[in-house]
Amino acid sequence: MAFLSEGTKERLNIVINLTKTVFHYGFIPTVLYLGFKKGADPGMPEITLSSLLW
Repeated sequence: MAFLSEGTKERLNIVINLTKTVFHYGFIPTVLYLGFKKGADPGMPEITLSSLLW
């Protein structure tokens, strides 16, 4: 089993926290972007920003 130095543990902790933050603030905008990119199913109303807010 390999042991990590304190500096490596600290850098790894920073990367993990940054990844958590990016995922936390980027998940919903990514889902919305993919939904707008795909578009509405046939027979459904068009997807617009106003329909998202209403």
